[in-house]
Amino acid sequence: MREVEVDIAIRGNAETLRAGIEARPQSVRPGAPGAGAAEIREGEAPAPPAPGRWRHLASSVLPPVAIGVAALATWEALVRLKAIPPYILPGPLLIGATLIKDWHTLYPSLLVTLAVTGAALLVATVAGAAIAVLFAQSKWVERSFFPYAVILQVTPIVAIAPLIIIWVKNIQLSLLICAWIVAFFPVVSNTTLGLNSTDHHLLELFELYGASRRQVLWYLRLPSAMPYFLGGVRISGGLALIGAVVAEFVAGTGGTQSGLAYRILEAGYTMQIPRMFAALILISASGIMIFLALTALSHLALKRWHESARVRER
Repeated sequence: MREVEVDIAIRGNAETLRAGIEARPQSVRPGAPGAGAAEIREGEAPAPPAPGRWRHLASSVLPPVAIGVAALATWEALVRLKAIPPYILPGPLLIGATLIKDWHTLYPSLLVTLAVTGAALLVATVAGAAIAVLFAQSKWVERSFFPYAVILQVTPIVAIAPLIIIWVKNIQLSLLICAWIVAFFPVVSNTTLGLNSTDHHLLELFELYGASRRQVLWYLRLPSAMPYFLGGVRISGGLALIGAVVAEFVAGTGGTQSGLAYRILEAGYTMQIPRMFAALILISASGIMIFLALTALSHLALKRWHESARVRER
């Protein structure tokens, strides 16, 4: 009963504080910037949103796109002017034509690589968050096991991937383990940092209310660590792809067909350099899409309450 009462008290105070913030009147001087928005009467339609969001989007997208187009044009011009053979450096147009021509071969390999990457990222996210919560609950556990997580992270995956492939007979499971080893550490490290960075004043307030450890974790520590956790997941998305590709390279050298890395090895053996570049572009594009998707997910999760996800005009 005591824990239920504390739970209700914490929820009630949180809702009261939130309602007070939302109901607080705007104190804006007449004539000051933003005074018009503060003086909107009840029942009137709000003013249309300023174009600041579109300007922010354009300023974020247009510069890298312009630089990329300029780099590709320079690359194509250099290849044509110097008459560089395609087996040394193909041009972007030839790579694009090869990508379209060999799509029926590259697409199934892309699906294999993305399946391993997605599974590794999912396992790394769930396991990393669980390990971080365990570390946050006991300093003794964190001091005892965190160094081994660091050792596992700094060990080159190229060195241990052959052993994992030999020990684990299932090739897909071995690829998943290799990708998970590369991807799990950012989630563990960032989430642990976020859980340990909770405002000590709020911790003392929860102690004053007599909150249990479960309530402190659920209502205070986990929301405070959410930005750190999502930042770690964004980093792990790219690392999961890297781990999957490296493991596929190791498996491919042994003759096992799996993913885009094997297609790169196959193209290198047969001197089909445009196909090699096409597979490399698919890997890079996949990494970019994973990062953009995780960034959008982070923005949706944080935009209503965290400063890092709010767009401001500059």
